[in-house]
Amino acid sequence: MTQKKMVVIGGSSGIGKSVAALAFESGNDVILTSRDAHKAERVAQEIGPGVKGWALDVDNEDDVNAFFQQLDAIDHVYVAAGTTGLGALTEGALEDHLLRFHTRFTGSLRVVRAALAKMNPGGSFVFTGGISTDRPIAGAWVSGLGTASAEQLAKVLVPEFPHLRFNAISPGYTDTPMWDAVLGDNKTAVLTEVASKIPTGKIATSEEVASAVLFLMSNPSVNGEVLHIDGGARFV
Repeated sequence: MTQKKMVVIGGSSGIGKSVAALAFESGNDVILTSRDAHKAERVAQEIGPGVKGWALDVDNEDDVNAFFQQLDAIDHVYVAAGTTGLGALTEGALEDHLLRFHTRFTGSLRVVRAALAKMNPGGSFVFTGGISTDRPIAGAWVSGLGTASAEQLAKVLVPEFPHLRFNAISPGYTDTPMWDAVLGDNKTAVLTEVASKIPTGKIATSEEVASAVLFLMSNPSVNGEVLHIDGGARFV
């Protein structure tokens, strides 16, 4: 896959950044977004000449609509925007918990609605689910709901828009900056313990997950698929 127009939503760090970098290295025209305009521009420059970095907040529908209105034809969109958090259902305000769910699920819907008119036939969307769909853990119920909803989008949208393809990745624990915010100083210890229980014995890198995203985009016969990159962790 080369010379395609690709948009990476949430492409300034982690898996999104790796997808943008791999797509650029493969000879594609890449736009990446971040809530922080300066960060988006800086990361785009780091990846390579011609990569564009723009500000975008998927929680703001007007912002999403305005972003896609200014674009020309698009071939592929990857939605990496989303985060996780820990907390009991009975603690705090429910609305605060659900903000993370809506960023991943409703944000993805906003992106699809806004991008549809700009998509070339045969183009694709890739959403980001996760191992919490199959292996939820106590305190991370919002993550499980968010990843499950993102993976389901890859299925329910197939008959809605048959001229396009919809797929999702389901990463296991992946060494990304997201875990720095969630686990803090415990990150290394937690990921080391997790790796010891995974059949492959390792935590996935963001580059390994990115290669799965590019595969889903590049194979014209893959549609409605959820591709797991978890080292088999969901089976143990």
